[in-house]
Amino acid sequence: MDGMLSQEEINALLNGMTDDNSVDTETLTDEEKDAIGEISNISMGTAATTLSSLVNQKVVITTPVVEYATWKDITESYDRPCVFIQIYYEDGLDGNNILILKENDVKVITDLMMGGTGTFLEGDLSDMHLSAISEAMNQMMGSAATSISSMLDKRVNISPPASQIVDLDSNVKAENIAEFLKGSFVRVSFHMEIGDMVDSVLMQLYPFDFARKLYQQFMQTSSGAQSNSSNDSKEEVTPAKLNPDPGQNKMPQEQPPVQQPQGYNPSDGIKMQNQAGNPAGIPYMMPPIQDVNVAPVQFAPFTPTAVPVTAPENIDLLMDVPLEVTVELGRTSKSIKDILDFSPGTIIELNRLAGEPIDVLVNGKFVAKGEVVVMEEAFGIRITEITKQNKIY
Repeated sequence: MDGMLSQEEINALLNGMTDDNSVDTETLTDEEKDAIGEISNISMGTAATTLSSLVNQKVVITTPVVEYATWKDITESYDRPCVFIQIYYEDGLDGNNILILKENDVKVITDLMMGGTGTFLEGDLSDMHLSAISEAMNQMMGSAATSISSMLDKRVNISPPASQIVDLDSNVKAENIAEFLKGSFVRVSFHMEIGDMVDSVLMQLYPFDFARKLYQQFMQTSSGAQSNSSNDSKEEVTPAKLNPDPGQNKMPQEQPPVQQPQGYNPSDGIKMQNQAGNPAGIPYMMPPIQDVNVAPVQFAPFTPTAVPVTAPENIDLLMDVPLEVTVELGRTSKSIKDILDFSPGTIIELNRLAGEPIDVLVNGKFVAKGEVVVMEEAFGIRITEITKQNKIY
């Protein structure tokens, strides 16, 4: 029929309308971009402080740049391989975002976290690197979530981040990493410096719907705070509020000075008040004075006294402690050649003369001298002298 559209034409029109709507949903207003940049700036500033404490180095993350990007933009502009860190929000926000770090940056951060100098960069990224960077990002983004909680005035928590190595040269599909990477998304780029070892770019990727939710909640919190402050500032002040009861809060009238009789002594007024409870025209001056017995202080005479003898320390608890007693007959020094020539029958000359006292050592410390005796079939030592510096009291 003339003037009527076919089903194919209707479908084409409907598809065209859908495409237009999808284009509109993949953009942000200037206000939304500014808000996302401000939120990212504050949260990453807190995260930089946390990372600095982890690596014991100065960490600087500069003001972010908010722009649109696609998977093709990431593969063409970023180093390969790199590490993708998935961050999911559990409480307060519903959504996720992705942090991208270069391979070299991950190696430096993990080496510093493990007490290194940040120069051990050999080899490929391993599971140990991924575990360490996941822990670092967990603490960094946890502190960032705390900053977002303050901005949104509600509790915001994240789940433990998941890290994976992505080789952008391979045929890795965007949907295998995150569904929102198939289309256009929001890319927030930061310039990151860690001491003099890292001068790189850190990227954070947001889906459009999550960026809008973040903006809306941020604006709701800001508008609520502004409305509360405006209500407080615009509260009408009425005479009733200033003085709700005309009979209350009256300023006391200034009383004329009391004329005292000639020859008046204030103590007389006090005596009169104490006796009759009525000042008899004399104003109350001060509370009655109680009788207090005051006497000069007397100190005990300062005379030198004998210093008490310190009682012996109680060492009963140590009496059962075993000690090793060694008797040293003498010593000498030999070269390795002489020692290798030792054989049965070799005589070694010591540094002691015959009949000279031998040393008694307790736990390797010289404490006494003595002489060798024979007790039945065993040798013994008779103490002849105790060294004064090691005498035990």
